[in-house]
Amino acid sequence: MARDTKKDRSEPAAEQGARPKPGRDATARATVAGHATGGADAAGGQHHAAKAHGRATQVDMSLPSTRPELMALHAAARARRNAAALDSPAFRAAVMDLEKIEIRIAAIDRAADPPLG
Repeated sequence: MARDTKKDRSEPAAEQGARPKPGRDATARATVAGHATGGADAAGGQHHAAKAHGRATQVDMSLPSTRPELMALHAAARARRNAAALDSPAFRAAVMDLEKIEIRIAAIDRAADPPLG
C-alpha cells in the first residue's frame, strides 16, 4: 500500500503550487469554442440567443402569432425531423423550420407583458 504523503505536509495545498482545476481559470472561461469572448459582448456578459455569433436573427412574421399554434407547428416539425434520415434534405428543412418557429416563440415571449423569457 502506498504511503499517504499529503497527510504529512505542513503547508496548505495552495502554497505547494497546486494547479487549478481544468476549465476553472479566467483564461478558460473567457474563451468559448476558440473565440475570445471578452466577457461583456452580450448583455451582462451572457450569451444572447438573438445575436448568436454576431448575426441578428430574422423573425418570420408569417408564422402564427399565438404560442399554442406555434407549439403545434413545433411538434409537427420535430416529428418530421425525427422521421427523416440524418443529414438528408428533409432533415435539414425540418431543422430550419424548427429554428424559425423557436425564434418566433422567443419573440412572442419577449413581447409579453411582463416578458416570459
